[in-house]
Amino acid sequence: MNNTLQDFLKGQLDTLHAEHLYKPLTTVTSAVGARVRIAGSERELINLSSNNYLGLAGDMRLRQAASEAALAIGAGGGAVRPIIGNLQLHNDLEKLIAEFKHVEDVLVFQSGFTANAGTIPTITDADDAIITDSLNHASIIDGCRLSKAKRAIYQHCDMDSLEDALKNAMGAKKRLVITDGVFSMDGDVAPLDQICALAERYDAAVMVDDAHGSGVMGKNGRGTAYHFGVHQKIDIQLGTLSKAVGVVGGYIAGSSALIDFLKQRARPFLFSTGCPPAVAAACIKGIELMRDEPELSEKLWANTKYWQEGLQKLGFGIGVTQTPITPVMIGDEAKTQEAQRLLRDEGILALAIVFPTVGRGKARLRTMPTAAHTDADFDEALAAFERVGKKLGLI
Repeated sequence: MNNTLQDFLKGQLDTLHAEHLYKPLTTVTSAVGARVRIAGSERELINLSSNNYLGLAGDMRLRQAASEAALAIGAGGGAVRPIIGNLQLHNDLEKLIAEFKHVEDVLVFQSGFTANAGTIPTITDADDAIITDSLNHASIIDGCRLSKAKRAIYQHCDMDSLEDALKNAMGAKKRLVITDGVFSMDGDVAPLDQICALAERYDAAVMVDDAHGSGVMGKNGRGTAYHFGVHQKIDIQLGTLSKAVGVVGGYIAGSSALIDFLKQRARPFLFSTGCPPAVAAACIKGIELMRDEPELSEKLWANTKYWQEGLQKLGFGIGVTQTPITPVMIGDEAKTQEAQRLLRDEGILALAIVFPTVGRGKARLRTMPTAAHTDADFDEALAAFERVGKKLGLI
């Protein structure tokens, strides 16, 4: 092994440890649900760290659909989709999502990250301009880096800043505004109605990464664009299959021309094997449940209200969240990591989020109520948060 490389890596890891930024992986040894078992713990923990919004990751109906598809069709597709790996299940999933989202067509990618990394550089070039929110997801940032287009960053959800950026980009051939629908670390929501109005005024297209809005916002979880009633004004919607749907993957929803062009030129789609039959079938079942059982979303929001009000009554700050994403703001990285450890000892899985996921000095415990939790789960967790909060001087 090259000593120079190894010395560099060891030095970087030592720095992460010294600055309380090193985070080991948590290994789950049970099904993912409201309570889980993790390696190194003898007890079952209340899981407040999952993106499993609707509790579908462990749903027996999704498990059954996955099992039947694997037995009937196989473990994999055998090739990338543009060769012979395009399964009928892939087509069925995309058709179902398109109907659910009220769009002309959909293309499923291996993840939301690859959907952004594949779409943004494919539809923009050096004559274009991308205008992006300062707190957009890392996959949007990397997608923009892969593009040859000029980039402008506007201040987070600041419409004056966005308008200034649009004015400055009027010389570009195309203008593309990109924003998260729901911002994953703070839980606030982009003002899509205002963004669409500005985009229309300055002849710009709009792309919304709705990974954390899918299954959460809008009627039956159709997304943030539907929450604001502007879905017909959004040119490109990104959704995920790994959060509320409970499986894995991402998709781009939009016009038939957009999807047809991505099939011809989006590199992650062209050069990666499509999702296995089990994944596609489980995703189909998850979308069907979102469509047919609105009580799942209703339960999520009721649980969100219960959890957030309980934290605030104890004296914890939860920032500016407008969604189930519930950051317990602490600030100090070392104290946040210690809070995670103490809560785990209390039987609560609430993971610390530190730099570079959030800015330095903005560390927090990112908690996530789901539709699968009960009031008893939350009461037990709140009691633990109270004990840990008092011990660390947080409340």
